[in-house]
This record gives sequence, C-alpha cells and structure tokens, in this order.
Amino acid sequence: MAQAHLRWGIIGPGSIAHRFAEQLPSSATGRLVAVASRDLSRAEAFVGEFATGNVAPVAYGSYAELLADTDVDAVYIATVHTEHVRLVIEAAEAGKHIISEKPLAVNHAGVMVAIEAARRNGVYLAEGFMYRFHPQVARVLELLRSGAIGDIQHVEASFSFSGDFPADHRLKNPDLAGGGILDVGGYPVSAARLVAGVAAGQLFVDPVSLTASGTIGSTGVDEWASASLTFASGVTAHVTSGVGLQGRNEVVVFGSAGRLTLPEPWLPNIVDGSTIEIARVGEPVEVIAVAPAHAYALQADAAAEFAAEGQAPQMNWADSLGNARTLDQWRAAVGLVYPFEQPTALVPTASGLPLAVDAGNVMPYGQIAGIDKRMSRLILGCDNQTTLPHASAMFDDFVERGGNAFDTGYIYGNGLMEKLLGQWVTNRGIRDDIVIVGKGAHTPYCDPESLTRQLLETLDRLQTDHLDLYLMHRDNPDIPVGDFVDVLDEHARAGRISAFGGSNWTIPRFEAANEYARANDKQGFAALSNHFGLARALDVPWAGCEHATDPESKKWLEETLTPLLPWSSQARGFFTGRADPADRSDAELVRCYYSDDNFERLARARWLGAERGVAPTAIALAYVLAQKFPTFALIGPRSIEETRTSMEGLRVELSDEQVRWLDLRD
Repeated sequence: MAQAHLRWGIIGPGSIAHRFAEQLPSSATGRLVAVASRDLSRAEAFVGEFATGNVAPVAYGSYAELLADTDVDAVYIATVHTEHVRLVIEAAEAGKHIISEKPLAVNHAGVMVAIEAARRNGVYLAEGFMYRFHPQVARVLELLRSGAIGDIQHVEASFSFSGDFPADHRLKNPDLAGGGILDVGGYPVSAARLVAGVAAGQLFVDPVSLTASGTIGSTGVDEWASASLTFASGVTAHVTSGVGLQGRNEVVVFGSAGRLTLPEPWLPNIVDGSTIEIARVGEPVEVIAVAPAHAYALQADAAAEFAAEGQAPQMNWADSLGNARTLDQWRAAVGLVYPFEQPTALVPTASGLPLAVDAGNVMPYGQIAGIDKRMSRLILGCDNQTTLPHASAMFDDFVERGGNAFDTGYIYGNGLMEKLLGQWVTNRGIRDDIVIVGKGAHTPYCDPESLTRQLLETLDRLQTDHLDLYLMHRDNPDIPVGDFVDVLDEHARAGRISAFGGSNWTIPRFEAANEYARANDKQGFAALSNHFGLARALDVPWAGCEHATDPESKKWLEETLTPLLPWSSQARGFFTGRADPADRSDAELVRCYYSDDNFERLARARWLGAERGVAPTAIALAYVLAQKFPTFALIGPRSIEETRTSMEGLRVELSDEQVRWLDLRD
C-alpha cells in the first residue's frame, strides 16, 4: 500500500544532497524535516538554505540522532561510497525507508548486504539513479519497444567529466573507493543493461562478456575507462566513464532502421525539458520533446508509492545487483582493486558493523566426537567466494543466521578459499566461536606425506594452529589404511586437528580404519562425508566420489550413528526445477539422477512443499536433517539470497512416516 506522505531526512549534506533538497518541494509526497552531518555547523548551514518561513528542518551533528528521530520516515544517504552499506543497515534497523546515492555499495557483495538489511526490516530501498525515474526514460523504452529504430543492435553511453581534484579528494582517494567507474560509470552501464533488456524482452539484462581498458592515475584510481559489453541477444554496448576527461555524456542506441539519441540522459533540464532524437535511414531527424520534470522528486515519490513492496520497478533490487556485478567486472578488467578489498586486508567487513547472531534464528546444532563445541547442522561451503568482500558478506550473513561451521579444501581455488576464510576469521576475531572443516590429500596426492604437507600449508593459509575437523578428501586403497590412521593420529596428538574422518570413503574402508585405530590405541575416524540426499544417486559427478544414498549405506549409518556431512544434498539442482524428463540437456544431471523413482521423489517433494508453503529444495534439505543418524548438510550458496532460501528447510519438520514416504519406502 502506498504511503501518502514521507518525511525525509538527509544524511551527508553534500552537492547531490542539495539537488535532492532543491527538488523535493516538487514531490507530491515528500517533505524535508531533518539533515545530519558529523559537523553540526554544516548541517545547520544546509537547513538554513531550505527553511520555509519560520519552519526549518532539524539539524543534527550525528547520523545516529537523525536515525533516532521518530519524525523521520525516510532517509536520503549522500555520504562517500564506503559508508553507504553501514548507513543503509543502520537506517533499515531504525525502520526508515531509504534512497542511497549510487553506488549503493562499492561492490556486489555490499549490495547483497544492503538489500538483505532492507528485506529483513521490511523497508524500501532504492539506489539513487534518479534518471531512471524521469519520464524521458519511459518514453525511450516505449519508442524502442515499438520498433522506432528497428532491431536494437548497439548502445553507446558515456558519463565523464574533467576535474582538477587534489590527491586527497574522495574522487582521487582509493581508500574512499574513488575513480570514475564507481562515481559515474554506473549510469552508462545501467542504461546499456536497460536497453539490452528491451531487445531481450525483459526489464534489463546483464552482459555475458566484458572487456575494458582504462587509465589508473597516480593516486591509484581510474581517471578514464571504457568497456565493451556483449549481451546474450547479440546486442553490444560501449560505455565510458571518467573523472579526468570530459565526455559527450549521451546515450545513442543504434538499430537496424536508424538510431536514437538521448542528449541529456543523466541530468535533464528541469526548466526547458529534454529531447529525444530519432534518425531513421533516409528520413529527416525527428526531435521529440519531453516536458520538464524533477527526477529527484519523482524518485522520492516512488519511495512513497512502493514503500510496501520495498522496491520500485524503475530501479529494483535485482537491477542494482546486476549493475554492481558488471561494475565489479569492469574494475577487475582494468586492474582496479581498492586497498580494503585485497585478500589480506585487515579491515572491517562489508557492513563495518560488529557481528551478532540473530536471536530469532532457527539453526539446529549437533556434536561430533572430539570437537568441544556445538556445530551448526548446516555447514557453509567455502569454495566459490573469489574476493574478500564476497567471502566476508557471505560468512557474516551465515553467522548472523546461526551458522558456525565452515567447510573448505586445500585444492579449492588453488588455496584462495582457505586464505579468504582465514582472513575473515582474523578480521572478525571469532576463531574460538566457529568450527572449521578442512580437507586435503585429494587424488593424486593422497598419501601420508602429502597429507602432512598440505595440512601444514592449510593451517598457514587459515591463520590458525588447528582444524576442528579434518577430512581426507579422497581415499587411496593402494595404501594400507593404518598408514593414514597413524599420520592423522599423530597430528591429532600434536593439537593440529581435533577430530578427523574421510570424504568419499567407502564404508568398508571407513570401518577398517576404525578397527585399526581400536587395535592400536589410536584416534579413530569421527565423521564421514559422502554424497547423500533425497534423490538416489545412479552415479557420482566426479571420479573417485562415493555416495551413501543406497539402502545398505543408510542402514549402516542408522546402526552406527556415524555423523555424516553430506555434500550435494540438493542433487546438483535436481530439486530446483532444472530436472525435467523431457529435458536431457544436462548430461551430468541425467547420468546421476534421471530415473523414474527420482522423478517420483521430486513429485512428492513438490506436493509436500506446496502443502507447507516452501520450495521442493527446502523439503529436500529437511529430509537430510530428519534422518535417524546425525547429519550436517553442506550447502554452497553463491549469494545471500541463495543462503536465505536454502535455510527455508530449517523451518520444516518431517515425521518418520513422511521421511519414508518421500524416499518411496511406504
């Protein structure tokens, strides 16, 4: 439901905040009631400019004071880039609706964190691309969709300016995420994605490839950069940005029958209005006038209109995520990594706020022999995070949801994943609060000597003196099982590992290891990590893997109560909607899971999910956690949204009868 009025507060009284305040009186719903600055005199000077009669906005000398003001419904955040995420979180937790200046965050990871804060607190959040709310954008989209220039083929978009800034200015300071790509590059990228979306019949699309070049100045930020984007539809785009070179600052869309030019795409004239030029082949240029409008005011009105939805269609959350992802690629292509993004950066994580576990979390916990702390029954896989910001955002979110167990491996990312996990643990100072599961001795280096070498290197990468649980990543049947038990027991006695076990070990070899340990007064295997889930595996995805989905393995697990850390419990996407008997395009999925019985399991998961109001994936996870033997399911989300949806299964309780029914045993 739309809100009739919003009382706005401004955080950070800079030049962009002035534009917002100047145009807000043209809003149908908004009124400025407060301004905050760390320097009270700046806030007071700002409100003095926008006093109406004897009524002036309240000036605050801290952001916290403004956020505590119950007369403020919404905030416009206009600080330096590096403060956006923290302030979005604080504003969301204060119950304020939010427009944050672009970029919403320095990187895609930060945008995930900001969006999750808004979702969790039920507030509106928009990235401040005010041009998207101007009527000329809607008119451009209408023209393109009607075929005014034929089939869209190419986009040229630019936003750059030349300024003589001192080295410590925010635009030149890498510690403040300076440079043109983040300051203005988001505009042409967002325009290109929007136009390419028209060609694809969608609101927007992300590029499938990006190449770029640029000039990194003496202070370490991009002063000029360009990028070439290719989209799945075949549409291409060339975008430019900069803070050291004046550009044309226009958008030109080329089609099979002509071109469309937007001379003032970003800051249309609020007095005379703007124009759209259509040049068709063999015809005079057509100039279409667009009436003047106040984009900042329209942006504020959208916050009131879509407050209940949390996001506006003109610039929704998925759009901001896609834009941030593309800007990350652009910066990576020109070699721009800020100091606080380095893999070894000793800096606060994405939020910049203390880490706290949500008191309302529903995470279940269990215990594994030899580990002197409780362990979340979901384990976050550390195998797809490629940057410290991404890893930090994902790990923070997992802990906030009650998770405390992390799984990684010596071979993952050639060691990068272990390094990122270790740096995050160091930055957060929570080594004693979490469980680290490490793996090593993967084929072809599956022998006692390689195990020791890799374990020592793993500990160094993780910046820790011990692992809570160490799993051999593979087995080597050519080596007597006692040789492995001996070396693992040696490391356990030395305090380098608390407990150990095997991943992708057969049950007979696992039993043989423990028989040897009992006979020789050694520490035995405490856990097994094989493939397990609702779908019965017909084969395994990779050579050397083992599964425990067959009835005999399940019976053994129930009889021995051996803790199982199942990987690929979602059957490589079988329960996500990817599996269809008529679709055999995914050869691995077909080979491993396509059977009449598994499709019946999928049908039952869908039926029960519909009854419980959750996705089939949640039912599949609940099945794993409802076994009669201890399970600690490995999950591998790549985004906070995937983590959130994965955890829906924690709210589903299954009876023994339902577990048997899902598995076709009844």
